Amino acid sequence: MLHQPLIMSGKNDDDSDATIAIDTKPKTKRPPLYKVLLLNDDYTPMEFVVHVLERFFGMTHAQAFEIMLTVHKKGLAVVGVFSHEIAETKVGQVMDFARRHQHPLQCTMEKEE
Repeated sequence: MLHQPLIMSGKNDDDSDATIAIDTKPKTKRPPLYKVLLLNDDYTPMEFVVHVLERFFGMTHAQAFEIMLTVHKKGLAVVGVFSHEIAETKVGQVMDFARRHQHPLQCTMEKEE
């Protein structure tokens, strides 16, 4: 978007021309945020999920344990909200880590509404 001043002109009381430049700033739109979700499965150990949450999302043990229980009971949980690039990186890290440890843990991302 081009940044152009708005020019207004008119007559003063003393019949001289007056020009006023008003500087307008384009509104910048915030980039969309993405929710990172962990999905429940019947095979990944609960303690592994807690470890993932601590390691990749910086949670305390207590926070990670609570989120792990939410994943277990509800089938999924939002574990963080990030820019697209960071969310994509986190999903990749979790998925790689789970595969390396031979767990079927699923991690996805979706755009925040």
